[in-house]
Amino acid sequence: MPAVALNASWALVPGSRKRIGKNQSQKVRWIAYAVAGGASAATVGPFLVLVLLACGVMEIMIRRQGQSMSSGGMRAVVPVAVLHTAMIGGLGALAWVAFKVGVLSYGGGFVIIPLMQHDAVTTYHWMTASQFLNAVALGQITPGPVVQTVAVVGYAAAGIGGGLFAAFIAFAPSFIFVIFGGPRFDQIRANTSVQAFLTGAGPAVIGAIAGSAIPLGLSFQHLWQIPVLAGAALWFFVARRGVVSGLLIAGGIGVVVALAGVQV
Repeated sequence: MPAVALNASWALVPGSRKRIGKNQSQKVRWIAYAVAGGASAATVGPFLVLVLLACGVMEIMIRRQGQSMSSGGMRAVVPVAVLHTAMIGGLGALAWVAFKVGVLSYGGGFVIIPLMQHDAVTTYHWMTASQFLNAVALGQITPGPVVQTVAVVGYAAAGIGGGLFAAFIAFAPSFIFVIFGGPRFDQIRANTSVQAFLTGAGPAVIGAIAGSAIPLGLSFQHLWQIPVLAGAALWFFVARRGVVSGLLIAGGIGVVVALAGVQV
């Protein structure tokens, strides 16, 4: 899974670099945003979204200098505070975790992995780090986005009902946004503040996706997993083969290792 995260991040780089511009200062900002996103995903996962927001707002402020904003202006950027719920446990905690996953998964499911891992493993102790790594793998190989990992987290917290409940809560914001926000998509795309925000937050998201490989890699519990990771990296970046085939091969290796009597 760490190799998959790196592969997903790398695939987004060309489009993001083209979007930010060709000037030297713009290229430097792109690197700074990407490094900030990667570092935050690797170290302060629960507060990653604040870093993404900061990068977006910073790009707005830079591009605003000497420019007239569209009619929406800064009203398009709504101040957001990412708060953590009290240690209430139960379905209330699960609903809050799933809601954060659904609302804050900007740029792809891997962005939210550090936050989800912190909540599921460290805060609420629903699963171990290795179990969460397995959950991410299931979320990647099953139909749908990697965010579907939240269903496995819900299952660990409250059984089958918890898995269904977490999936419903996580995906509801997307449906609501599309249904009620669809008529305004053209207006949003034309808003210079929104475009500047996405230009700044985009590289941070790419860095965050790559940075999520670190907490995922730290979840390894067996030495034989390391050469599998190295092989996956070669499969994706040198052989340039697909993610699905790489996951199937890695899974097959796991089956062989288990049949050989090695601890998994």
